Amino acid sequence: MNLRLQPVQVATGSNDQESRLVFHDGFLVAILVQLSDLHETDAGKWFLEAGFGPVGDAHPPLFKDLDRAQAWIAEQLP
Repeated sequence: MNLRLQPVQVATGSNDQESRLVFHDGFLVAILVQLSDLHETDAGKWFLEAGFGPVGDAHPPLFKDLDRAQAWIAEQLP
């Protein structure tokens, strides 16, 4: 599966500034945000800020790195 990640800044209202838009077949399917030091033990992990369609999740997971986030997103897509 081919996902394309585009760096972007998302106004989350916190210090979490490193973010990625995730596209699949030209469609935006997710927004990932890297957690800042304010999140203590979760700092550096990636959070599913928003998922669209089959990537939407009422309880968004945390990911150790972008590779794991991409793998999870790919599993959600048909």
